[in-house]
Amino acid sequence: MLRLTDFIIDCPDTMALAAFYSEVTGRPVKEGSHRDWAGIRFGEIELAFIRVEDYRTPQWPDSEHPKQFHLDFEVDDIEVEQSRILALGATLQQDSIGPDGYGWRVYTDPVGHPFCLCRNKGVTWTDQGPIWAKGE
Repeated sequence: MLRLTDFIIDCPDTMALAAFYSEVTGRPVKEGSHRDWAGIRFGEIELAFIRVEDYRTPQWPDSEHPKQFHLDFEVDDIEVEQSRILALGATLQQDSIGPDGYGWRVYTDPVGHPFCLCRNKGVTWTDQGPIWAKGE
């Protein structure tokens, strides 16, 4: 059996980046987190942050300094979420929202990792999260 347990992100300050993503996702930083390792639980998976001494910021979309990974967050109101994450320290990099209000926007977190807020056509929001239409 194989299970994904952690998604680990290099950074210069684990607690600062964990605090940023804690605010973005509304989930608490895991108890016991510290300067070398911090985490946020998402059910069985942990979004984790590990301190790297000589951290080098990705320069999206520059392929000389590739993004290395990115996170997508499906949202029900992209404008509200954008205001919130910009106030938390994110930076808007690219807007790919179409005239119908669907698409995505690329942001970088406070240490340069890209992530997207997405609004996809055919998604219905419930108390348990998004339900995707068949074929989406």
